[in-house]
Amino acid sequence: MEPSASNSMQPDHCQEKAPMEVHQVAPPPHRSTIQKLKSRLKETFFPDDPLRQFKGQPLEKKWILAAQYIFPILQWGPNYSFKLFKSDFVSGLTIASLAIPQGISYAKLASLPPIVGLYSSFVPPLVYAVLGSSRDLAVGPVSIASLILGSMLRQEVSPTSDPLLFLQLAFSSTLFAGLFQASLGLLRLGFIIDFLSKATLIGFMAGAAIIVSLQQLKSLLGITHFTKQMELVSVLSSVFHHTNEWSWQTILMGFCFLVFLLLARHVSMKKPRLFWVSAGAPLVSVILSTILVFAFKAQRQGISVIGKLQEGLNPPSWNMLHFHGSYLGLVVKTGLVTGIISLTEGIAVGRTFAALKNYQVDGNKEMMAIGLMNVIGSTTSCYVTTGAFSRSAVNHNAGAKTAVSNIIMSVTVMMALLFLMPLFQYTPDVVLGAIIVTAVIGLVDIQAACQIWKIDKFDFLVMLCAFFGVIFVSVESGLAIAVGISLFKILLQVTRPKTVILGNIPGTDIFRNLHHYKEAMRIPGFVILRIEAPINFANTTYLKERTLRWIDEYETEEGTKKQSSIHFLILDLSSVSSIDTSGVSFLKDSKKTLENTGTELVLVNPVGEVLEKLQRADNDRDMTRPGTLFLTVGEAVAALSSTMKGQSSSYV
Repeated sequence: MEPSASNSMQPDHCQEKAPMEVHQVAPPPHRSTIQKLKSRLKETFFPDDPLRQFKGQPLEKKWILAAQYIFPILQWGPNYSFKLFKSDFVSGLTIASLAIPQGISYAKLASLPPIVGLYSSFVPPLVYAVLGSSRDLAVGPVSIASLILGSMLRQEVSPTSDPLLFLQLAFSSTLFAGLFQASLGLLRLGFIIDFLSKATLIGFMAGAAIIVSLQQLKSLLGITHFTKQMELVSVLSSVFHHTNEWSWQTILMGFCFLVFLLLARHVSMKKPRLFWVSAGAPLVSVILSTILVFAFKAQRQGISVIGKLQEGLNPPSWNMLHFHGSYLGLVVKTGLVTGIISLTEGIAVGRTFAALKNYQVDGNKEMMAIGLMNVIGSTTSCYVTTGAFSRSAVNHNAGAKTAVSNIIMSVTVMMALLFLMPLFQYTPDVVLGAIIVTAVIGLVDIQAACQIWKIDKFDFLVMLCAFFGVIFVSVESGLAIAVGISLFKILLQVTRPKTVILGNIPGTDIFRNLHHYKEAMRIPGFVILRIEAPINFANTTYLKERTLRWIDEYETEEGTKKQSSIHFLILDLSSVSSIDTSGVSFLKDSKKTLENTGTELVLVNPVGEVLEKLQRADNDRDMTRPGTLFLTVGEAVAALSSTMKGQSSSYV
């Protein structure tokens, strides 16, 4: 049933009630321009007010708080106990068993020497343990950042024909990624990464996971000549054009270990207490496969191995950083993209587990910690690292209490670097491929995709664009397409703000959307609109056209039902949080246009900033005089109804 065009059907006794009291709209307290600017900057860059803890503290205490803010380890370190250490020790050893095989695998995914993956699992966790604020985040190389780093650098440099230059560019890209990440935290610009919406990330991660998995067909099938392209068509074409290179020995070993790893993952998902099953499965796979290859001399049967790894700790790499020549733009672009992706993943993972344990993670401090971790890593032979979801989940399930678990993991990796490298010489590439597939398969979140479809179809479209863009174009192009569509959505919301027409709920002074509340009724002689967005230069033209259309629609219906003409247009500005000069001009021009047709513009409940700008622009006091400015829609209708000639008040 359509909303009634009149509320004349309300009971007569409603007319006998006392007139509604009209409250004045109070102007906001006076503030100087400096005070306003200070408040705006604070809300933009310091919404969490990090300096509040220093208020009222003596100087010595302020220095202590400052040191604890910069180095969170000083906050929990003094209260650290042996009981906590036992939990962290078990967690550290558990994630180390996962980090060692994953580090080697992800380095190969990035087309880097396998040893670099272990280097990146040694130094960065130590840095994060000192600077990071998450208790559960397990730091190291991750699949998506490794994929992006390798694919972007391979576009201009071959890791096989010029491995030294490729390594230099990887370290340089890591430096720029770290500088960018730390700068975002230092300048309080973390809101920039919020442009990667949840829908974008889900689609991007799923697409990247499929691309990563397809890339492992080279190892799983034993193919030696494989495409350098990343999109689906090129990869599948390369697979089926080189069927003569498929090795049944490699396929058999890969299938067996892939099934083993997937079963271990399934067991841990079904029974979280058995987290150690999936955590230890990659290392067990590496050990078993290495023994099999060594015992049966399988490398002679066509099963490729990673070869000899260099023993010793991370060598310094500051002399390998590349800041000149034609590749500078490449490393800056690569660092920017990998920095954003790894930062987004790390902060999202940290906040997820912080919510489970009911503690807070400071996003800006995390940015600085991850950024400095990568800056230091770039000078110690490490490539881009962040908090990995798989390792952090294992860390959480293993009972980690503090960041000491990262230190234990780092020490374990250090022992492996010093003494165990010769044991990895016969580790087959096919097992590393199986480990990568098992690790990234969890990035395909079908349940989350279904939830997005249920909630917001436009977000689902964004997710699909990211997904298919990654699969059919490239990783960075898919991300750019999804971000572009997300920005387009924001622009639509800004330039096409929602406006609704309001009606009265009978027997009350409440006004609601006529098309939502079917019992809501029009007030004869009034058009009541609510604008649900800031008014600015980008949407004033649309608002003017939409307002006139609301009036035309009302008059068309009025002519059909032989109702009275429009006397008042009421704009409810309760949801208008801000307005600029174009918005003020829109209201003033609308008032003049309506006056020419015999209709008066009335404003309701403009918030402080909006009211202040209207008062400054209203030299003739025409828009803010008592008869045209009200606190609520109910008060406006009650006060203005008595001024309508020949119309008895039908509003309660």
